[in-house]
Amino acid sequence: QVQLVESGGGLVQAGGSLRLSCAASGRTFSAYAMGWFRQAPGKEREFVAAYSWGGSRTYYADSVKGRFTISRDNARTTVYLQMKSLTPEDTAVYYCAAKVHFSGSYYYAELRAYDYWGQGTQVTVSS
Repeated sequence: QVQLVESGGGLVQAGGSLRLSCAASGRTFSAYAMGWFRQAPGKEREFVAAYSWGGSRTYYADSVKGRFTISRDNARTTVYLQMKSLTPEDTAVYYCAAKVHFSGSYYYAELRAYDYWGQGTQVTVSS
């Protein structure tokens, strides 16, 4: 069982920045594929950013590329999402996800690729 706890959400003005954190339990965290997803009101949950299995590669949704940065601290078993130049369209609940079981090929942007999810943290960007 892996637990994920997000923090760092809040209210920010357009153009501002926030850094989200996701603290994970698990003894082999460095191997986990970790992802950030978000869900806006009335919309489906969508991919934002991710680390590959083993943590060697990063991926971003086109909508956040150049503005958001995913990073991880394996010693702290924490993954971060640094968000800059925020717009009201970034308003959503942001979820951290972990893939802890290696099962061959998978698509990092698919929800079903991940085994565990956090409870989410609200990000609201005002215009």
